[in-house]
Amino acid sequence: MRFLTNRSVANVARLLVSRAASTQTGTTVAKPEPRWDLYAGVLVERLPIVSKTLEPLEVSFKDMLSQIELEKSLKSNHELRKEVEKRQLELLKAGKIDLDSEALKQTAQDLEDAYNDEYSKFKPAPRVTEADRKNDTQSLERKLEETLVLLVEQKLGNKNHFLLPQGLHKSGESLRETAERTLKEYCGDSLQVMFYGNAPVGFYKYKYPAEARTNTVGAKVFFFRSVLKQKPGSIGNSKLKHKWLSQGELQKQLHDSYYQSVSQFLV
Repeated sequence: MRFLTNRSVANVARLLVSRAASTQTGTTVAKPEPRWDLYAGVLVERLPIVSKTLEPLEVSFKDMLSQIELEKSLKSNHELRKEVEKRQLELLKAGKIDLDSEALKQTAQDLEDAYNDEYSKFKPAPRVTEADRKNDTQSLERKLEETLVLLVEQKLGNKNHFLLPQGLHKSGESLRETAERTLKEYCGDSLQVMFYGNAPVGFYKYKYPAEARTNTVGAKVFFFRSVLKQKPGSIGNSKLKHKWLSQGELQKQLHDSYYQSVSQFLV
């Protein structure tokens, strides 16, 4: 238990008297808290379309596992059938079975040749697309191995910036509802997304330029995460400038402090 000395009691008394005198004379003791605008921002992700290209070490490890699996595996039905047919062919040469035997009308080797012929005609889709070659950042048909994030052009102060879609919170809305409304206002109904939840995943705040301040000193932005459900036909109106960027491209596009906040909840 702590006890106050006489000097401490005197100091507390003087402090209380001073506060009371300040209140009576109308003197302001504490400054009012600054006000901030509340915004909801939306992270819209287009997830990878194809698997990532394996690194050399991953290729070596994959080949090693395939070899181990091959050595320890049992023979497949196709391999067993080929062995049976080999014995039957030997019996055929020895004249011990009939040439018209049902077992030899379509052999396993015939099937294998047909499968190999069909496989030789198969051509996988290219990983590098026309949008990659043109560096068309408005296209979703680029960087198929990576996650892309939507940025839209917005005016902050006297300058335009590419940012995650964000909108001012309105009275009576939840922040999730603000995020949904904001995305619809920017991108229209064609952009169908699924939100991951009702709670924000990130936060960022910034102050307005001194000449632009009125009743508030800046903005506090609460970010919600969402994923693209299907490829949209178009995004917003024709005048809306937007970009689909990878994480590496985001770092070059966004302001350092803004990117540091956003990168905390990027995959």
